[in-house]
Amino acid sequence: MAALVKSVRGAVRPLLPVVQIWGLDVRRWVRALRRSPLKVVFPSGQMVERKRAPGKQPRKAVSEATPHEPRQKQPPQMSPSKTPVTWEESGLRYDKAFSGDRRLSSVMTIVKSRPFREKQGKILLEGRRLIADALKAGAVPKVFFFSRLEYIKELPVDKLKGVSLIKVKFEDIKDWSDLVTPQGIMGIFAKPDHGKMTYPKTQLHHTLPLLLICDNLRDPGNLGTILRSAAGAGCSKVLLTKGCVDAWEPKVLRAGMGAHFQVPIINNLEWEAVPNYLPPDTRVHVADNCGLYAQAQMSNKASDHGGVCDRRFLKIHKYDDEVAEEDLETGASKGWLPDVEVQSYDLDWTEEPAAVVIGGETHGVSLESLQLAESTGGKRLLIPVVPGVDSLNSAMAASILLFEGKRQLRVRAEHLSRDRSYH
Repeated sequence: MAALVKSVRGAVRPLLPVVQIWGLDVRRWVRALRRSPLKVVFPSGQMVERKRAPGKQPRKAVSEATPHEPRQKQPPQMSPSKTPVTWEESGLRYDKAFSGDRRLSSVMTIVKSRPFREKQGKILLEGRRLIADALKAGAVPKVFFFSRLEYIKELPVDKLKGVSLIKVKFEDIKDWSDLVTPQGIMGIFAKPDHGKMTYPKTQLHHTLPLLLICDNLRDPGNLGTILRSAAGAGCSKVLLTKGCVDAWEPKVLRAGMGAHFQVPIINNLEWEAVPNYLPPDTRVHVADNCGLYAQAQMSNKASDHGGVCDRRFLKIHKYDDEVAEEDLETGASKGWLPDVEVQSYDLDWTEEPAAVVIGGETHGVSLESLQLAESTGGKRLLIPVVPGVDSLNSAMAASILLFEGKRQLRVRAEHLSRDRSYH
């Protein structure tokens, strides 16, 4: 029995190394197969060559390369186009905002602080359409905050070079946004300079010798609507005097619907500087905001309403009530109150380059605007209203006057064209 066991052990011993070697070889060949080799050589000596996929270049066999010879790397293939046309080809990168990122706090600072906007020379734009209009007009972006990458990919690639791109959560944008439905993208831009902007060619083609001067307009919604009407009517320029709301405030931008990048806007002017921005021989007309008095003045019955209008003007501009009463009784107010003729808005007032002054609903037009109208031969333009109605909304009055001016200019151009054809 012992001899039998010994014989069996002797028979099994030679087989153990064979099994171990075979297991190592199997693992080695399996790893080789996973690497997708070009040739497979089996232990029996049989060689199998695998077919290459179409379009793939043959790789140099490892056995043919010397151990000290470094492999030559193929240079990356460049796009046939000379300039990058896609976001990926341009090599742009973006960062992800983290909790407590200080870059995010600057957004709210710009939104809420007019002094910061004026000192730093930066504004905040929100929404894809408004940002696209700004980039088209030549506004310079500094930082973009976005919640989805496709919002950035929609913008021109050449405008994004050197701009900080920061991806944030949509919930954060909702916290910052004033919109009911945020669009997921906000941008900080350098404050546009009207002299360096590129306005649409169609807008320049339809520009009229008609300017708008905003005086004491303090409601953001009204100013934005007025700027939109000015762009629609074809105004050549919009001037904002000191005392008006900031034209680049987010609420004004939202109400303007892109008008800021269609018509030149000059902000925060002193009245002494206003004539410097007017073309030669411009007549400055004032939108009348004392309707009943103006209607009575046109019908030579101003005595009934003149005192009411003058008293209102004196109180608005903070004159002492006792002095106001004394001036009204003695007629002294006629000495300092500019004498500007009242005229219906639908009569011709665009024979020369014209500018229209629109005052705020609360404070009305300033004394300086009436003085400028008097010195340039302008008129007080009256929009008749039904008795009992004090005055129209500032934005509504501006729209009526601007489009009436556009109509008068078009009629005059048609008459001139007809006269030339006769000669």
